[in-house]
Amino acid sequence: MNKRTRAVKLSDDVVISKLYLVRGTKVMMDNDLAELYKVTTGNLNKAVARNIKRFPPDFMFQLTREEANELLKVIPKPKWGGTRKLPFVFTEQGVAMLSGVLNSERAVAVNIQIMRLFCKVRQYIIDTTLMGFELEEIKQKVSEQDKTILSIIAYIESLHKADSSTGKRRKIGYKLPSETDQT
Repeated sequence: MNKRTRAVKLSDDVVISKLYLVRGTKVMMDNDLAELYKVTTGNLNKAVARNIKRFPPDFMFQLTREEANELLKVIPKPKWGGTRKLPFVFTEQGVAMLSGVLNSERAVAVNIQIMRLFCKVRQYIIDTTLMGFELEEIKQKVSEQDKTILSIIAYIESLHKADSSTGKRRKIGYKLPSETDQT
């Protein structure tokens, strides 16, 4: 790796802010990727169009008008201009395929960072899911312990009621020899 490739460093926060959930899939928009790669959105889309066989629908798809409107509610709008066409979005596999289409050193370096981030996000989701299962297991154990504690309390209360219903309670504790003679 040469100096230019190593010099490209994006913060995870920058890349994460460009991840969106569309159709139940984490995707990145074409204009965001173009910004990261330091190319125009038009040039990125032209490169993809020249290699369209590399981008099946599960790698890249065009947003519907409704999906684009929903995303635009979340994404800050540019001060001037905007898109005339509906944007394309790329899944993790589509972003990986872009590294073969865009041959610049920056594109390769940015793709490596994006792939690492996708892996981190996937691991986070797995960890969160496992934590959820562990919490559910703890809740079940606590629930079982609650039932056991309630049954112990009920038993103690029944003993207390039995003692108070007779009216007489036996004295408990250490008895002196003179007291044993009186009973």
